[in-house]
Amino acid sequence: MKAKKVARILIVEDDEDDYVIARDCLDVLDNYSFIIDWVSTPDDAITHLKSNVHDICLLDYQLGAYTGLTVLETASDMQCRTPIIMLTGQSDSVLDKAALDAGAVDFVVKSEFDSPRFSRAILYALARHEAEKERLERINIETKIRAKDRFLAHLSHELRTPLTSILGYTELLLENKEVAVGHSELNIILNNSQHLLSLLNDVLDLSKIAANKLELNPTNIYIDSFLTDILTLMQVSAIDKGIDLVISATTKLPERIHSDPTRLRQILINLIHNGIKFTETGGVEVYVSAHQEKTGKVSLEFKVVDTGTGIAQSELDNIFQPFEQVADIISRREIGAGLGLAISSELANKLGGSISVSSVIDEGSCFTLTLNLEVAESVEYFVPSFEQTKYTPNNKEIVSLTGKVLVVDDLLDIRKLVGHLVGSFGLEVDFASNGQEAIDKINLNAQGQAQYDAVIMDIHMPVLDGKKAIVKIRELGFEKPVVALTAATMKGVSDLLKSLGFNYVISKPVDKVLLNKLLAKALAANNPDSAKSISPKSTLATPKDGQRLPEQNILLVEDDYDAAEITKLLLESLNCKVKVAHTAQACLDILPTCAKWHKVLLDLHLPDGHGFELATEINNSFAIDEIVIVSGEEVSLANLQQYGCAKAVLKPLNRDKLTALFAQNLV
Repeated sequence: MKAKKVARILIVEDDEDDYVIARDCLDVLDNYSFIIDWVSTPDDAITHLKSNVHDICLLDYQLGAYTGLTVLETASDMQCRTPIIMLTGQSDSVLDKAALDAGAVDFVVKSEFDSPRFSRAILYALARHEAEKERLERINIETKIRAKDRFLAHLSHELRTPLTSILGYTELLLENKEVAVGHSELNIILNNSQHLLSLLNDVLDLSKIAANKLELNPTNIYIDSFLTDILTLMQVSAIDKGIDLVISATTKLPERIHSDPTRLRQILINLIHNGIKFTETGGVEVYVSAHQEKTGKVSLEFKVVDTGTGIAQSELDNIFQPFEQVADIISRREIGAGLGLAISSELANKLGGSISVSSVIDEGSCFTLTLNLEVAESVEYFVPSFEQTKYTPNNKEIVSLTGKVLVVDDLLDIRKLVGHLVGSFGLEVDFASNGQEAIDKINLNAQGQAQYDAVIMDIHMPVLDGKKAIVKIRELGFEKPVVALTAATMKGVSDLLKSLGFNYVISKPVDKVLLNKLLAKALAANNPDSAKSISPKSTLATPKDGQRLPEQNILLVEDDYDAAEITKLLLESLNCKVKVAHTAQACLDILPTCAKWHKVLLDLHLPDGHGFELATEINNSFAIDEIVIVSGEEVSLANLQQYGCAKAVLKPLNRDKLTALFAQNLV
């Protein structure tokens, strides 16, 4: 038998006989079991309604010298969410209308208590209340998710910025031949700083993966030095436990592969760390092999074998699930949040591979990471030694460049570091500490040739940040490459920055080899013909063929501050005057301030209401040319028509989508 739903109901009735009748009629309703609170005065009713704990309220119209309308109006003023049904002694259309106008969801004549009309009114009110609770809960969850994303982005920026200095200056010291002492200690600083960066990535990665915002950055990985670095780092933990850690190749391996070194390193460190953690005697061995597949790809296999406690067969299916932990039977020590293997499995899938596991209790475990990779025919195969050597900078891929570069960053340490890297490529360097200073320095001469061949600019700066600065720089006519320097790594950030006018995006901490490659591509070795192919695609230019967009008044309703800021900049580049509202109420407050709004761009999910409900209210109260729904999901034509919206645009917005949106207005 299906269990009944439980609902809490408030009955406001000063006649005990009517209360008893109403209670008895409620008791016979199918599907629901009621917890009933009974009060007889308006003051007691208002006290209960303030708590917002009831699923429905039955309110008598006549309460002594007062009427239930007083209670309704007070409940409405204090934003009570409980549906209220007015109870009347006899049918009265004027009274019924007054009750509905005051906020009642329905009205019932007391003589209908034992009729289907009463049952339907109760069930409909409960259904609407449940739907409203689900809507509010969904909005609350979405708001928390957006707040978490903003926090993670801020956390990433705040931690990556100092790590940029630590890693960068450590590498500079290691490359400096005049620094004869301290190389061993500097290597320790470098390795642990890189590990700290990996830990930061662990904290952020699960959220990125869940939100499909994880981006890969593949580059060449030299197998010998790559695995030697991991061995050097993880041997500290192995030595602390008195066990062995060995990496060996069982076949010849390609000299280099093309993959994401940060993600591959993260997976291997997680697997080796787990092996060390669960091993008290013996050791951990990592076997690496490569096999040619019929498809032409190379299967690269890493087996991480330990002699630890092992894992029960019943637990093997769960260990790759988030927040699942395997009990540390021997040491009983705290073993973390259970994210490492879940992240590793997801990352392996992203890299085009997989992780499998086999284990025997009291004998140990074997985790196998398999990657299917494209390897160039020119790549040589060899058996690496994995010998630990002193740090040697990877200058194999560094090429000399000529030209002048403007480095823009508000932090002196980062400015000097990036400037040193750029200077080491053979480039002349100039500096600016914020976006406005950069604009002042980018002066065009009479021939229209900029004095800088490229600009490297941070995004987050005082006075004028990078996103606003790039818009103004492009408006000046500066067409040379501009590289965005950012600590934000969420998916979509690169596309948004490029839509504003940046040519390339590089994340912090700055990878020297990657920076050299980007600048080489951007400058095209100062070859004018090559440079033309990499110049900006007129990202912020006006529409082509002489078309222009008449000035438009746009109200942008978007609760995500970063998305709102970028969209506002894009709209302004299209000759729009833009006002931004971050809530439904702010939208309603701003609308009367302009006599003519050409478009309202309306997010569907706002912290204080749904976009469609707001669209209805806007159409009822204001004359708007078009309401455009902006959503991360497909919106049906039927819904657009039902709520008076002209069209819908999918997130994320970029300049092409906005240009298409205004295409009918081009003259």
